[in-house]
Amino acid sequence: MPTPPITELTTRAREIFRLVVEGYLETGTPVGSKALAGSGGMNLSSASIRSVLADLENQGLLAAPHTSAGRLPTEAGLRLFVDGIMQVAEPTVEERQAIERRISAPGPIEAALEATSALLSSLSSGAGVVMVPHREPRLMHLQLVPLSPGRALAVLVGEDGAVENRVLKLPMSLPPGALEEASNYISAHLGGRTLAEAARAMRGEIASGKSALDAASRELVERGLAVWSEDAMARPVLIVRGQANLLDEAALMDLERVRSLLDDLENKQSVADLLETAREAEATRIFIGSENRLFALSGSAVIASPYRDRDGKVVGVVGVIGPTRLNYARVVPMVDFTAQSLGKLIG
Repeated sequence: MPTPPITELTTRAREIFRLVVEGYLETGTPVGSKALAGSGGMNLSSASIRSVLADLENQGLLAAPHTSAGRLPTEAGLRLFVDGIMQVAEPTVEERQAIERRISAPGPIEAALEATSALLSSLSSGAGVVMVPHREPRLMHLQLVPLSPGRALAVLVGEDGAVENRVLKLPMSLPPGALEEASNYISAHLGGRTLAEAARAMRGEIASGKSALDAASRELVERGLAVWSEDAMARPVLIVRGQANLLDEAALMDLERVRSLLDDLENKQSVADLLETAREAEATRIFIGSENRLFALSGSAVIASPYRDRDGKVVGVVGVIGPTRLNYARVVPMVDFTAQSLGKLIG
């Protein structure tokens, strides 16, 4: 049976439906007619409320897990509530400050994304997820610093002021001055380029014999290029934090569902593929239960929002994954605010 639009519900049915959904989202348990009759402002008998509940169940908006257990919303009911009834609650000043503080902390972008994912998890009681942006910083300078025999630290400074470090293995027979010569050569090729662009230029010069590097310095540059290429390939496409939040008291009543959800989260590429569908959205997207195939078996919800760079280009997605009884009214604006804050960081 098609789900009726919210405008087709009577005022009484709409109010009872709202109370059932909000009660379920708060407690994770079915809501009965006695509890509804005792709520303020209803002024209806339990029998009248049961009649409305039966109608809502027949319309596919509510379900009874078993006889006399009360009602809980179906996935269709949750969708109707989210789209037509829910009143969002903007993040508090404290929550906004906490999000901005985590995002703006100094360090590599990946560290900020990990902190953001963990904070979203703690604020939402779900699992926080962030897709790492597909971007390469434009570099300004590189310095090779000796650490110990056979090891050096490569310090890369980006145009945006970000600093990243890499440890390189060195030939034990490296002559004096080779580190400085290699540093100067690489820095001369960086000037506003990404590491990939600089690497192509350096490899081209070395292959054509145009570089003035001696053999030792040339080998050092090649080692650096190999390490940085491997590093870029190894960067995670997805950061997930807070899976333990999914093991709350209500979840322990349905261990099979939770096990299925945790298994899904382990497949990060599949989660990333799901979040990719939110990249083109103008606003925060909400997937409930079987609306996405990945989490259909675990009956989970995903709230995701794209974040953009200064040119308006989508560079990643941030979100929360949890049970379908997530506090949508609170989590949706929180995810949206986080996406906006990440956009400012990316610049």
